Amino acid sequence: MPFLLPLPETPRLETDRLVLRPLKVEDIPAVQRHFPHWAMVRHLVAKTPWPYPADGAETHVRACLEKRARGEQFYWAITFKDGDDELIGRIDLRPDADVGAMRGFWLAQEYWGRGLMTEAADAVNAYAFEVLDWPFIEVATNSANRASQRIKEKQGFILLYMSVGEYVEGVRETAFWRLNQEAWRSRRGDATSL
Repeated sequence: MPFLLPLPETPRLETDRLVLRPLKVEDIPAVQRHFPHWAMVRHLVAKTPWPYPADGAETHVRACLEKRARGEQFYWAITFKDGDDELIGRIDLRPDADVGAMRGFWLAQEYWGRGLMTEAADAVNAYAFEVLDWPFIEVATNSANRASQRIKEKQGFILLYMSVGEYVEGVRETAFWRLNQEAWRSRRGDATSL
């Protein structure tokens, strides 16, 4: 049965250019350095503190690690495969379709426009569908965040409906998306394999 808790340990995932490894306390300085930039934070839900406090990364990462310890959510640090293991972004996965956001991500601004987040999200989708055997992934996006929406479109997510949400930048339309396992397998050309 999908969506059973506790979740297994967060696995290491690799792509052509990236390593997605479990988030750790040592990532706090990199998060504090890369995360708090208006161009990125403005599209996030209103509960994200802004201006971002000096201890924002520490508070947030420790809360994430507590959820991970309870087996509630996966948190991956995105790093370069040929790099120094420094976090350049984060992607997470949770079995909570009730909130419409089972996957979330952010990437440091200097790495935007290179297809890195699509690559990371593809790896997480594959893990959810191939290993965990989840029947679907549902996500939500601030409709003003065209780059995030484009990733979902490229991956085959279907727009379910629009609503309104509160974001750091104010009230905006929210797009709710779904990708079914069967559609994902069909797009990959392996509809019959596990």
